[in-house]
Amino acid sequence: MDISAYKGIHVFCETSKGKIIENSLELLGEATVLKSKLSHNPEVTAVVIGHQLDQYTDLLGEHGADRIILIDDAKYAQYRPDFYAEALAETCKEYKPEIVLVGATLKGEEIGPTAAKILDTGMAAHCVELNIREDGQFVQVVPAFGGKVLGDILCPNYRPQMASMKAGLATKQQFSGQKAVVEAFSPDIKGFGDKIEVLEVIEEVKEKVSLGGAELVVTGGFGIGTQDGWQKLEVLASKLNGVTGCTRPALDEGWTEHEETMIGTSGVAIKPKVYLGFGISGAAHHTCGIKTAGLIISVNRDANAPIFDVSDYKVVGDWEAIVDALIEAL
Repeated sequence: MDISAYKGIHVFCETSKGKIIENSLELLGEATVLKSKLSHNPEVTAVVIGHQLDQYTDLLGEHGADRIILIDDAKYAQYRPDFYAEALAETCKEYKPEIVLVGATLKGEEIGPTAAKILDTGMAAHCVELNIREDGQFVQVVPAFGGKVLGDILCPNYRPQMASMKAGLATKQQFSGQKAVVEAFSPDIKGFGDKIEVLEVIEEVKEKVSLGGAELVVTGGFGIGTQDGWQKLEVLASKLNGVTGCTRPALDEGWTEHEETMIGTSGVAIKPKVYLGFGISGAAHHTCGIKTAGLIISVNRDANAPIFDVSDYKVVGDWEAIVDALIEAL
C-alpha cells in the first residue's frame, strides 16, 4: 500500500432525529487539533450519510470542517449498517484520507469496524486519547488488561488509520462564520440486498438520563451492594439537584436500568462541576470517563483504592453511613 497517497482527516458525522449528534461535533474538534499537529496541514472533512442533508452544512463548517461530503439518497433515509458501512468505505477509497474518526456509538460501532474490514485496515476502538507523535505517527490510546494500562495503538503500514471515541472525551471547537466546501458523492453500493429487510421501526420511549450537562453527579459502584443502597444514592442526588451515574458492575447487577448512565470507556465521559463517588474501586475503564470533572470526592472503605489516586478529596469509611448523614443534613 502506498501510504503517501493518503492525505486528510475524515470524520463520520452521525445524524439522529434531524440533528448532528454531539459526539460527531466533538470529533470534528478533535480532528482540528490533530490537523494542527501535522506538518502538511491536512483538510478536515465531515462525511454525512443519509437523506436531505443540506441543513447540516453550516453547522459542520462552524465546528471545524474544511470540506463536507454529502452521501444523500433516499436509500439511506432508514439506517442499514451494510449500506452505511459500504458507503463510508467507498468514500475512503475515492478520497484516500489518512485518518478516519468514528463515534463509539451504537451505529458507529457497527459502521466503523465493517468499513475497516472492507478496506483491509485496522481500527482502534474506544480510544480515550488521540495524538500525533513527533515523527508524524497517529497514536490511538486504548485501555488494556482490564483498564490497568493504556496502550498506544499504531497503524503504520495501512491506510486509512481508523479510530472510534466515546462522547465527552473530546472538545467541540467553534469557528464562527467558517464555511466548508460542500461536495456530493454517490458511491455504487450493493449492501446485502434482500438479506436484510426493515420490517418495522419502533421508537423506544423511556426517560433519558442526561449526564452530559449535569453539574453534579452522584456515582455508585459494585461496593453499593444492593438495590436498596442504590435508592439512597438516588435520594441523595435528588436532594443535591444532581443525577446518578454508575460503573459497569452496578449496571450489570440491575440496580440502575439506564445504560446511558454508565461512565467510562464503554459508557460516557462526563464534565460535572462536582463528582461524588461511592463504593467505586477506580479501574481505568471508569476513571478515564471522569478526568475532566471539576471536583472529585470519593468514599471507599479501602484506603488504597485506585479511585483515590484521581480524587481531590478522599474519605475512607462506610459509604452508607456517610450518605445517610448527608441525606439527613440536607
